[in-house]
Amino acid sequence: MIDLIKGKKVMVIGMARSGVAAAELLSSCGAAEITVTDKKQSSELEAELSKLESLTNVKAIAGNNSPDLVTPELSLIVKSPGVPPGITMLEKAELLGIPVISEVELAYNFIKAPIIGVTGTNGKTTTTALIAAMLSEAGFAPVVSAGNIGNPLCELAGKFSAQGFIVAELSSFQLDNIKHFRPFVALFLNFAEDHLDYHGSIEKYFEAKSRITENQGSGDYLVLNAGDTAIASLRDKTRATTVWFDSVPVKRGAGLEDGWIVIYNHGFSPAKVCPVSELTLPGNHNLDNVLAATAAAWAAGADSAAIGRALRSFKALEHRLEHVVELDGVDYINDSKGTNPGATIRALQSFPGRSIILIAGGKDKKSDFGKLAEVIKANAKELILLGETKDQLASAVEKEGFNQYQLVDNLVQAVEKARAVAEKGDLVLLSPACASWDMFKDYEERGNYFKMLVLSGNHLTGAEGDK
Repeated sequence: MIDLIKGKKVMVIGMARSGVAAAELLSSCGAAEITVTDKKQSSELEAELSKLESLTNVKAIAGNNSPDLVTPELSLIVKSPGVPPGITMLEKAELLGIPVISEVELAYNFIKAPIIGVTGTNGKTTTTALIAAMLSEAGFAPVVSAGNIGNPLCELAGKFSAQGFIVAELSSFQLDNIKHFRPFVALFLNFAEDHLDYHGSIEKYFEAKSRITENQGSGDYLVLNAGDTAIASLRDKTRATTVWFDSVPVKRGAGLEDGWIVIYNHGFSPAKVCPVSELTLPGNHNLDNVLAATAAAWAAGADSAAIGRALRSFKALEHRLEHVVELDGVDYINDSKGTNPGATIRALQSFPGRSIILIAGGKDKKSDFGKLAEVIKANAKELILLGETKDQLASAVEKEGFNQYQLVDNLVQAVEKARAVAEKGDLVLLSPACASWDMFKDYEERGNYFKMLVLSGNHLTGAEGDK
């Protein structure tokens, strides 16, 4: 890899956090000239441009992703995760034979520590954090969470010893352009329709996710969801040792038995880890995350006692079924990370017996809302819709005979409407089933804004209210 960088002209497409981290790494590796581009205008990239200004060999170009910037002199292109694969810049790069890799692939070439890679449609962040907590509790050090969880892998390159572990949350966007990336432990959590606007088909989406194991060897481990037929089929396509997780006993891995999370290893006695009743995370989907994390941490070398201690103390992460507050007998839950229909279905099913007021809608990712509409009818008292997809969601629930919905223009109005219809004992749930980019920078900004509105009780108007 260094021969494509040192003394060469390279490019980074995308100026988000991972793009800036990639540019910094390329600079430290001796690239002669680094062009960093982004289609956003400079007014939207002030923080990123400020960081890049400190690198003397970087040329930052905002508001321009023209294919004319791709020239035969480039030896390498690093594509940031959010950059669509079909843009003309990448098409020209292919014609010119210029290698295109992801930020994850770039970082991998300069990281010495073993990597645990976590992918799947839902639950990646919680599971990544769980695994890191388990390994830390087991005495491994240092243990760092990275990747899609918030810390670009490139930030760790050259700064992390061969000891300990890097636990990396990996999206399909990040895996789509790997070449040699090889995690010591790879985990495929679950799979459901998502990101069809990016990948074009559910088959290509699955193919991108499955790349997590393509470079693994016999000394590596692949943790698979035994309850998902498509995911389980990867056992026949990997050279790694397969480890399973399921809600029943398994041959090797983590399962459930008599109300306990149990680790199984063929030829050995099962090891009890933790009673399900002592878990702090709500919802059956989080039980799946716990089982998956247990299997992965065990495969990496954590003992059952340490895993159990970590599970008993672990708290829900911000923006993932996060309990914000109880006001006048009404619970407010922030699940802004619920960015696809499957995630919102899981959220709705996490509070059995509760009367739920759901706030949903956002950026259109070409999702099918049919199944979600069924679950809304079965679990929601009221539905409040906003964003690009509000009319699509309204149409979907109407087809199911559910008419208890309201359309609003922004999140301020959504919280106001929810507060107005909520009664003592109800639960107001923000779980949009969509991305945030039509109104917010990311799901974190959306979730924080929701929490501010709930906690402050302010009825904002004007520019702030447009959110």
